[in-house]
Amino acid sequence: MRVQRALLEAGGMLNHAGIPNAANDARRLLAACLEVEPSRVTLLQDKKLTKKERLSFFNKVLMRADRHPVSQLVGGRAFFDRWFTITSEVLDPRPETETLIVEALSEPFAELLDLGTGSGVIAITLLAESPLSTGIATDISGEALKVATKNSEVLGVDDRVGLVHSNWYSAVGGTYDLIVSNPPYIAAKEMDHLQPEVRDHEPRIALTDEADGLTAYRAITAGAPDHLMPGGRLIVEIGLTQGQAVSQMMRDVGLQQIRVIPDLDGRDRVVVGRKP
Repeated sequence: MRVQRALLEAGGMLNHAGIPNAANDARRLLAACLEVEPSRVTLLQDKKLTKKERLSFFNKVLMRADRHPVSQLVGGRAFFDRWFTITSEVLDPRPETETLIVEALSEPFAELLDLGTGSGVIAITLLAESPLSTGIATDISGEALKVATKNSEVLGVDDRVGLVHSNWYSAVGGTYDLIVSNPPYIAAKEMDHLQPEVRDHEPRIALTDEADGLTAYRAITAGAPDHLMPGGRLIVEIGLTQGQAVSQMMRDVGLQQIRVIPDLDGRDRVVVGRKP
């Protein structure tokens, strides 16, 4: 079987399964099997697949048809022009999270604290973009910390980031001029309405607090004054309806200059506050 036919058959299978952007997903899956960039697959249309490549490809196609996320099937995700290993133990980073990155980088920072780091995508990106900075990244999941460790090593910031097993601030000391977090913010009652790729294949603990979606923000804002330097910033990603509630939490603990920042689609995505 040649590449062109394999893509046609896979695209048909994914379309039949109701997968959006089926042709694009098929191309990404085949690129991973061939160990090439997706943009190069169209240049290989006449290449004959080996038995191993064909079996690997169609196995991934069947898993994608069963709504496994592409990032897990290909082993990673591009984020802010870097490639991060992604597994079923961590949240698949969304492009919208780059809104938090851009805001964090709008001012220099020396010491960073990332709460609930998951794959490490936020902390590692910020440290890679700020080569003189250091940081601590925490997570309650030991498996997530293993993924973050691998990403920190591959992307060359492992000597500037400490990865700590912690429930928010429980194992964290010191003060920082920047605290960031993308915590679980989906309310328990909303979980059934998520896409199967998210609901069934990403770690539930990274998605929901099993309550109203605001539990993590209560803990993060409550501890922020004790862990921020004067003038330090707290920046959190939020769900699209949570801007007002999280802003009020920041006001209640004495943070100032609070702003809600939209993503590129105009939806509330990030809240930032500053310690006086």
